[in-house]
Amino acid sequence: MIGAIIGDIVGSTYEFAPTKKYNFELLPAGSNFTDDSIMCVAVADAIMHGLPFAETMRKWGKRYPNPKGSYGGNFAAWLRNESMEPYNSFGNGSAMRVAAIGWTEDNLSAVQLTAYKSAECTHNHPEGIKGAVAVATAVYLARCGHTKADIKQRIEQQFSYDLSFDLLERRRTYGFDESCMGTVPVAIKCYLESRNFEDAIRLAVAMGGDADTLGCITGAIAEAGYGTHTIPSHLFVEALSKLPTDMRDIVTEFVERYQQ
Repeated sequence: MIGAIIGDIVGSTYEFAPTKKYNFELLPAGSNFTDDSIMCVAVADAIMHGLPFAETMRKWGKRYPNPKGSYGGNFAAWLRNESMEPYNSFGNGSAMRVAAIGWTEDNLSAVQLTAYKSAECTHNHPEGIKGAVAVATAVYLARCGHTKADIKQRIEQQFSYDLSFDLLERRRTYGFDESCMGTVPVAIKCYLESRNFEDAIRLAVAMGGDADTLGCITGAIAEAGYGTHTIPSHLFVEALSKLPTDMRDIVTEFVERYQQ
């Protein structure tokens, strides 16, 4: 899960100041966690401690109501209104928060069902659910040692995402896109085309899109595929240092329980 948080923090500076340069500064002044990390922590907290997803997301969202970059408008309203039902969103918020799910379940069916449940409390549009399930599936398959070719085939066949596009060509015309349809295939492709964890994050952020969420999703899959131990130690340490104590405690507990 730390891979998702690193990707989020690295991308945070470039969310509203996009870059198409691969050799950007990874952690310039002002880099910080955003709503992506908060919700990744919320999902991990819910899973580890047997808590309802909606209740736990609201708990963490209210604890950190003004993250860098802010929450999306509909999600912010949902956080404030305890009685608010799902709002039929296909935004990428459902997909960026599922990193933990690919590590905690023992089989793919359980991964996909849990991802579905994590999405439907807010993003109950079919595309919102599909994006979350696809990312959790990619994390699980990568963690279990499936090849990139296997992952590509599974994602294309089950979710009808086209992953055959040329990443550099897409970068030329790609822009800010908060939808699952515009974010999830690109993030998965960045992992598929990467050589290592840092390369994956650089490819994602350099797309010039929703950089923190692209970094978060790609980082989640890349950590699973390359291994937590391959993450450069300075990125691991600096990312943890930027988290407040309660978030850091959840991440540390998760890593010790599932990723040692």
